[in-house]
Amino acid sequence: MRRKDREVIDNTEILSILKRSNTIRIGMYDDEFPYIVPVSFGFEIIDQKPVVYFHSATQGMKIELLARNPNVCVEADNFFKVQKTSHGITARYESIIGFGKCEEVYNKEEIIKGLRLILEHYEYGDYPLERCGEIINVKIYRIILDKITGKLNPVEE
Repeated sequence: MRRKDREVIDNTEILSILKRSNTIRIGMYDDEFPYIVPVSFGFEIIDQKPVVYFHSATQGMKIELLARNPNVCVEADNFFKVQKTSHGITARYESIIGFGKCEEVYNKEEIIKGLRLILEHYEYGDYPLERCGEIINVKIYRIILDKITGKLNPVEE
């Protein structure tokens, strides 16, 4: 990272940035170009690693690419504003980038757990999953982030 003064190395702060983010973008391998898709997500910490859950339709390009190569890059960010400084203009933001393997979840208990974590992330943890009529048309995936980094340029008053 070129700007070491903006690097976030504290795992607690990295997870805090992830928690404040409302969307993650998943980068996948395609033949000619990378493929990036934004998804809603939830996460938990297992063995000191973030485990991200997201849902997907049962078919489509994302499903095809993940079946071919499960190695992914995950990005999340929070953009605050563009601000004048004494030396120019800068963007104020916080972001994380993580790497891991994506796998479909098949165990019913873990599917429910993944859905619950997604709902909790968006402050709907008490929503009754049995009311989700489309639950049979959803796949749940998880990504164990083996490596994760953070960067920020906080708002200055």
